[in-house]
Amino acid sequence: MNQNVKDLFKNWKTVPNLLSLLRILMVPIMAVLFVKGYPIWAVFVLFLSGVSDFLDGKIARRFNQISDLGKILDPVADKATQITVAVLLFLFFRSAQNSPELTAFSWVFLLFVGKELLMVLISIVLLAMGLRPGAAEIWGKVATFVFYAVMVFIIAFGPEIGAFHTFWTAPAWLLQTLVWISVALCFVALLSYAPGTYKLIKNRKQK
Repeated sequence: MNQNVKDLFKNWKTVPNLLSLLRILMVPIMAVLFVKGYPIWAVFVLFLSGVSDFLDGKIARRFNQISDLGKILDPVADKATQITVAVLLFLFFRSAQNSPELTAFSWVFLLFVGKELLMVLISIVLLAMGLRPGAAEIWGKVATFVFYAVMVFIIAFGPEIGAFHTFWTAPAWLLQTLVWISVALCFVALLSYAPGTYKLIKNRKQK
């Protein structure tokens, strides 16, 4: 375990790792802004988080700055952001006063939370076995991109809570459709990790 920790911090001082750390710090900032009634700034912070998520992967591959620590920080930042946003939207949709259909729809955001907590549990089990979770598959990247896009859209134009809902409010059917698409992609991404995880465990048993 000690050796694994030492290996983890080899060549960790990279721009992608710094961006991942900044994304983790953005999570409580975005949450406080949203709860305190500054949705425009919350949208801005969430947008910056999504952009930095895109950039850290590009920079890591372009300048060969892929590190073992980065393979952990990046998904940690993703999961912290997604769980926080999903919980916030669940609470605010739950308390919607003028949109009963959205209040009834609020439970769907718990699917995001459950999926991310399941992936965290799997990652902990793999690390306890001395294995490192694999990097994000293409479906994981697609699901993350769509999640950011949909959540920014909801926080920007959702009824009652949207930062710009006074200019235009997205209809409930559109919000529900976008959220279901994001949910479907999240679980497709979850299944896409199964073959790699099985292979890691199988190789460990063989050794």
